[in-house]
Amino acid sequence: MTLSEGKVGEIYTVLEVQMEQKNIVRRLEALGILEMTKIQVLNTKRGGAFIIKVRGTRLAVGKSIAQGIIIKEE
Repeated sequence: MTLSEGKVGEIYTVLEVQMEQKNIVRRLEALGILEMTKIQVLNTKRGGAFIIKVRGTRLAVGKSIAQGIIIKEE
């Protein structure tokens, strides 16, 4: 499942980041979104943005990026 399919309030584990643009993958890694990292979906916005909590920090990612983050339920 992808992050874009995640439910608000649930905690997930990142399995993989699949993006064609390697600069986006490196940026996500710099923000702490790595394999086996816990992610909590805090909110979703109308435009497709996802508010997530990673390692104690709140981040917003767009729908296209959320579709490239593969997760599993905790």
